[in-house]
Amino acid sequence: MKEMNGAEVMVKSLEDLGIRQIFGYTGAIVLPVFHALGKSGIEIVINANEQSSAFSAAAFSRSSAGVGVAVVTSGPAITNTLTAVADADADSIPLLVFAGQVPQNRLGTDEFQHINVNEVFHEAAKKVILIAESTDIEATIKDAYFFAKAGKPGPVVIDFPMDLQLKKCVYQGTDIARYKYKYDQENHLGRNQCEQFFSMLQESKRPLLYIGGGLQSQAASDRIRRLNKKLNIPSINSLTGKGILDESLDTSLGMLGLFGVPYANMAIQETDLFIAFGVRWNDRVVQKVGEAGLIAEIAYIDINAEKVQEVRATRNPKFSFIGDACIVLEDLLEYLEAHPVSLALDGWRARAAELKRKYTLDYNRQSEHIQSAEVMDRLSRHITPTTIFTTGVGNHQMLAAQYLKTLRPNSFLTSGAFGTMGFSLPSSIGAHYANPDATVIAIDGDSSIKMNMGEIHTIGSLGLPIKVLLLNNHGDGMIRGIQASLYEARYTGSERATDANFANIARECGFAWTRKIHSREELEPALEEFLAAEGSCFLEVVVDKDESVYPRIPIGKGYKDMILGPYIKEGC
Repeated sequence: MKEMNGAEVMVKSLEDLGIRQIFGYTGAIVLPVFHALGKSGIEIVINANEQSSAFSAAAFSRSSAGVGVAVVTSGPAITNTLTAVADADADSIPLLVFAGQVPQNRLGTDEFQHINVNEVFHEAAKKVILIAESTDIEATIKDAYFFAKAGKPGPVVIDFPMDLQLKKCVYQGTDIARYKYKYDQENHLGRNQCEQFFSMLQESKRPLLYIGGGLQSQAASDRIRRLNKKLNIPSINSLTGKGILDESLDTSLGMLGLFGVPYANMAIQETDLFIAFGVRWNDRVVQKVGEAGLIAEIAYIDINAEKVQEVRATRNPKFSFIGDACIVLEDLLEYLEAHPVSLALDGWRARAAELKRKYTLDYNRQSEHIQSAEVMDRLSRHITPTTIFTTGVGNHQMLAAQYLKTLRPNSFLTSGAFGTMGFSLPSSIGAHYANPDATVIAIDGDSSIKMNMGEIHTIGSLGLPIKVLLLNNHGDGMIRGIQASLYEARYTGSERATDANFANIARECGFAWTRKIHSREELEPALEEFLAAEGSCFLEVVVDKDESVYPRIPIGKGYKDMILGPYIKEGC
């Protein structure tokens, strides 16, 4: 036991939890915490704003097994942070946010920069906690860390009044195991349930695995890969499920949905057993199995009891289970070791490979302008097991998801459910600190990058070895696509005749290597130089403003209505 002030107790608790970096921005109401951090072994990463701090912290979680931590001050810092917290909650990402707060005797008043933190975050966070006593600080923090990871993961916001940051108290040094094991509630499949699952699988002629972000961990990826090495079931994935299975396999059909790859969107129309692990059934997958026009048996495993109950009520799955998909996979593997299962799927596997071969992604190769899809296609040839991608939101995000065949889990970080522009740059910073030996490539569009453009300065001034690839089409590409089809090509508010030279801005902010290119002849040499260069690198590629993303499914339509576009042709 040791006497210290509340801010020091907070920092010591974080050290006990293994936290080595925090992301944040200073302010008067949170200075006691920053002062305590400055005397600790925890590295402070100062972002350009609070939203970026929380994005960086969430990306630390997205790309590792840890929990990222953001520390922000009061008032506008709270509202700035809201978007990133909501984004983490939508994608089930564990995150700790410490919010500086006015002294307790000024809560509920018109004190300078005071806002009710619970009212701001209660619909956007897994939990919001107001620390009311100095004796609660250590227990609150250690419990919150494991609660953020437990069950359906999500962000926890801790409201920390300044008087408690300064008040002297005793640090207990409670063993973190006390909090960790509190949330170790494993739901296992019983033998009869395993028998039911595999019996259903053996009866199927065209089973299809659907892998979602709930399996986005090294442990879950290892297990689903082991299971499918034995069974070799054709698979598709959600946007946030990229990298969990090996995307290079013939039977790995890639991303499903509104802008999903053609062979994934075709395979779902032919399956007779849809096996969904760790997915939310959100509207970006367009049409859901079990609805009219898309009938198949369903097996659904997810930790979110509310979502499983909803699917049971609306789509009558043949098999469903509420529990951690990673644990369920271990149960299935153990059963499979003791009871070998044989599947007669040669014809279905051949069909999956045929779909992948016949409907290859393609783009306008005759255009005088560089195509964004072309950049992604060329970049895909340079992926290594240590490559981590982050994306903004827009056409570049969908093209990256289509073309980049990620090799491992936690290596494609994108804003899935919330679709937040400005995600890429701050997320690349968090990914770098979680994976300092990885090659982190931030892919962005000119509209999305400007949402958190201050992180160009953060990356450059800190000399972080992050590679930023900007696809500049001088407009809002995805919005232009909607306007072209629904608004008679009236591009109101979605294009810009002129724009800044982003590569020059990056150079001024301290990037070691920058370049801007306009012509196709420059593309491959520039990419190779960009990938080989050391330090902070920025490549700006001017691309075709009229390029559309294909395939796509018209709003309100189903998979059978998928539009391949003018360049994807049926092959042999």
